[in-house]
Amino acid sequence: MSASNTTSTHPAAFLLMGIPGLEHLHIWISIPSCSAYTLALLGNCTLLLIIQAEAALHEPMYLFLAMLAAIDLVLSSSTLPKMLAIFWFRDREINFFACLVQMFFLHSFSIMESAVLLAMAFDRYVAICKPLHYTTVLTGSLITKIGMAAVARAVTLMTPLPFLLRGFHYCRGPVIAHCYCEHMAVVRLACGDTRFNNIYGIAVAMLIVVLDLLFVILSYVFILQAVLQLASQEARYKAFGTCVSHIGAILAFYTPVVISSVMHRVARHAAPHVHILLANFYLLFPPMVNPIIYGVKTKQIRERVLGVFLRKDV
Repeated sequence: MSASNTTSTHPAAFLLMGIPGLEHLHIWISIPSCSAYTLALLGNCTLLLIIQAEAALHEPMYLFLAMLAAIDLVLSSSTLPKMLAIFWFRDREINFFACLVQMFFLHSFSIMESAVLLAMAFDRYVAICKPLHYTTVLTGSLITKIGMAAVARAVTLMTPLPFLLRGFHYCRGPVIAHCYCEHMAVVRLACGDTRFNNIYGIAVAMLIVVLDLLFVILSYVFILQAVLQLASQEARYKAFGTCVSHIGAILAFYTPVVISSVMHRVARHAAPHVHILLANFYLLFPPMVNPIIYGVKTKQIRERVLGVFLRKDV
């Protein structure tokens, strides 16, 4: 494979290393990775099918849940198949443009997921704090606009990155020390002035995580105030119980992000495979556990799934 061609300064393809330092364990690491991906596919596809088939679930909360499931399917499917190909077949080569597409999907759909979690916090806020206005506020039109805004924000923020990376000369070789084409892992191979990419990448990540999480926390401050004002303990328990699944999804998404960010600063000199394993966990964990969280805690979904299995047993 030639490192570059006559018409461009970028390589024809990159080589993904997988998990540097743990190459001898790739086959073993692939077992939990494949299991998590399988659970993510089955769980999220099941959620989408149930929500589509059950008319009673065509409500704002479940429509947002369907968005979350679709995003999780794309997010995991954009990276896991190639990662498993590296682990199983040592198929490390990825076309330069395929790498940029993978990077775009990975980062843009992560931003979309954050936006949908924020929208779900807004849904819980309206349902608990302004229950009489729930159906008039969260109309089908507004839900569509929220979904379109989530997509537009992600695409707008991530579109510049592939074009910026395409213009660099890659003089540090074609080997990416990662399992997939993560933005900063690609930037490290580029020559020239990459300060804008570094600053832009960090600024977008901080903007999304800090702002979205701040508004989610603010929503739950208002929700908690409203719940504590309810007369009976049973009413308080029932009201806050409707938020448990969403809180679980928020923790599943943001906890790995926070841990990874802290590790990058506190354990900056840790072995590279530590950071890569954390990054893989961030990609695998939310898509795998979100269907479980909502399937267990949501009565309508739980009953529908149990009904399918009971009919099979009859």
